[in-house]
Amino acid sequence: MSKVKAGDSKEVNFADVSIEERLIALARLQNVDSQIDKIRIIRGELPLEVQDLEDDVQGLKTRIDKLNGDIEEIQQGIKDKEAILMEGADLIKKYEAQRMNVRNNREYDSLTKEIEYQGLEIQIAEKRIKEFRASIEMKNEVINQAKEKLADREADLDLKQNKLAEIISETEKDEDDLNNKSTAAEEFIEPRLLSAYKRIRSNARNGYAVVPIDRDACGGCFNKIPPQRQLDIRMHKKIIVCEYCGRILVDKEIIETASAE
Repeated sequence: MSKVKAGDSKEVNFADVSIEERLIALARLQNVDSQIDKIRIIRGELPLEVQDLEDDVQGLKTRIDKLNGDIEEIQQGIKDKEAILMEGADLIKKYEAQRMNVRNNREYDSLTKEIEYQGLEIQIAEKRIKEFRASIEMKNEVINQAKEKLADREADLDLKQNKLAEIISETEKDEDDLNNKSTAAEEFIEPRLLSAYKRIRSNARNGYAVVPIDRDACGGCFNKIPPQRQLDIRMHKKIIVCEYCGRILVDKEIIETASAE
């Protein structure tokens, strides 16, 4: 025998709850949940847009930081190559001075090769410095573009955050009240039935798990309901679902009773 505590702190014995009462509780819960849905519709896609913009802003900041880090590494590379230039120039001067005082052709050729080698090292270093500076220039252009994009994203984010905060401020109390009502209504529905309700609701495009018969048809999918099945629904003796869409079917009397409470 299942029991839960209801909103008034009294225990609900589901064995003592009639089918009609369960249907009314379901319809009441559907009514409250639909009102919550309307509030969330007012917010629209704003929460997702804000999240997307927050992700974009963070991504751009990370990219800018990464590029700045790359530039720092390249600048260090330039310093290293400049050191090679200075060292090479000093060595060339040294070898040229030594070459003036050589005693034989072998020493002369050896110093000449060292001078040529240092000259080659200087050419390579100069080329790498030129490439490094071009890379820094390119990365700075990318950084400037990213900063412009970041400024635009941050401005959009600020506007949408303010708009969302305003909407939340206007609807927060109503939503909190409705969430409390929804929780209270759930306490009067046995777990198995509540689980079925939530499953149907999550699969329903409009969020309706409990629908009335309207013009002899299901209020959810609009397929015709046979007369005998309509009679069973009006009798309130069992939970009946639409054989086409799976929604829980109730008559208008249940809807009216649930709305009046």
